Amino acid sequence: MYFSLITPVPGREREAAHAWARSAGPYVEHQWLWRFFPAEAGSPRDFLFRRRDADGLPRFYVVSQRPPVPAADAWLIHPRDYAPVLEIGDRLQFELRANPVVTHSRTGKRTRHDVVIEAKKTLLVERGLNKWEDWKPDRIQPDGSPDPRPELYELVQEHAGAWLSDRAPLRGFAVDQKCLAVEAYQQHGSKKEGQLRISTVDFSGELTVTDPNLFGKTLREGIGHAKAFGCGLLLVRRV
Repeated sequence: MYFSLITPVPGREREAAHAWARSAGPYVEHQWLWRFFPAEAGSPRDFLFRRRDADGLPRFYVVSQRPPVPAADAWLIHPRDYAPVLEIGDRLQFELRANPVVTHSRTGKRTRHDVVIEAKKTLLVERGLNKWEDWKPDRIQPDGSPDPRPELYELVQEHAGAWLSDRAPLRGFAVDQKCLAVEAYQQHGSKKEGQLRISTVDFSGELTVTDPNLFGKTLREGIGHAKAFGCGLLLVRRV
């Protein structure tokens, strides 16, 4: 397994920016990265990636089964072997961009739903409301007590945080709830343009390894869906 950083070549940032501008966007980033991991048509993707921007240009962190190869003159690759040695009880700092969804089977078809949107729908149904905007700030419950509408960040913190914590045991780790940050909730794509619409959330904090074998698999295979869109790669370092 390999861990690579792909960055613009120093001194060629303008050329890199020009090349990147033709490929920018969440729906083509993984296609652009494929050039560093050439394979036969139809081959399954065997890498995870996370994009971070610096000075207006992206930097890509990539975990792959194969070493990357040079494929763009203005972009530099920094690969290294990646074989973490882990033990039960190891504490690690982590960062994760993920696509938190729940899967429901309705009318015989399994579909994925954004956990934040699902939480909103549940709250509205409980109150007999149709739209989020119908929930007024001064709403009163039947017993006369205030019923304030939760802020978006509160829903993200609670429901996306629970999504990660619920999945952690099956992936070989436990999340430290005291220092878990859940932020940067975004939706990507447009139904009007016929694009697949996904949501992403950024998690960071500390975790404890509970099963080294499962956790090693998680580092290789990622967490959740939308991995072709830069989700799922768990970045870790020792505390």
